[in-house]
Amino acid sequence: MRKPGLGEASVGAIAGAAVGAIGGLFSLGIARAVLGRDPALLFATPILNLLCWLVSAPIGWVCGGQIGPWLGQKFNKQQAEVIGGALGGMVPVITIGLWGWYMVRPH
Repeated sequence: MRKPGLGEASVGAIAGAAVGAIGGLFSLGIARAVLGRDPALLFATPILNLLCWLVSAPIGWVCGGQIGPWLGQKFNKQQAEVIGGALGGMVPVITIGLWGWYMVRPH
């Protein structure tokens, strides 16, 4: 199995894009909702949530497309590639979530 190019399609890239897009849609509001103890605060900033969604999907595609095939080759399993892609998709989600946490905490 060869190493995929940057941005090349693979099962890991698809999993990374899916996880990145869905997680990116909600990741900015998670800290605000937790601190405010109100789930409605997940949707308090719809334009920023949409921008995070648009940014997280391609970053998840690239990260998942690199991590997924590497794990798939290491363990010689298709499931490992999907799990690696999902972990790669979590990179932008966690980054945006940490940024959201930094923005809402008192300085």
